[in-house]
Amino acid sequence: MKETIRSLTSRSNGWSNEKRKGKLKQYVTGWLNYFKLADVKRPLTEIDSWLRRRLRMVIWKQWKRVRTRIRNLKKLGIEEARAVKTALTRKGYWRMANCRTFDTAISTNRLCRAGYTFFSDYYRQCCPCQ
Repeated sequence: MKETIRSLTSRSNGWSNEKRKGKLKQYVTGWLNYFKLADVKRPLTEIDSWLRRRLRMVIWKQWKRVRTRIRNLKKLGIEEARAVKTALTRKGYWRMANCRTFDTAISTNRLCRAGYTFFSDYYRQCCPCQ
């Protein structure tokens, strides 16, 4: 499953965010409709946190320039000093996706409002009894 998600959220496939959202939604709904009878609630929360980090990594990669990173972090409510410090980091994409500042800026709620579908959310929708 992780390998499929890696291919869908590849940083170098050149897909737009809308196409990525659509492909992820299609995969998540299909996977959960197949496995919804199994008790998969606990593993889904772990996979969701990994998927959110993966999406943050893609977003950080899209903000290539330092100027763009500073501007976007400030738009998302991060104070200027923290935004500059975060944008000037030399850490890699995966490590930055777990940074506290970036995690605050691109929260789970923001990703949901942006239209991304996560396993545990869809699981609660299609299996309310569990």
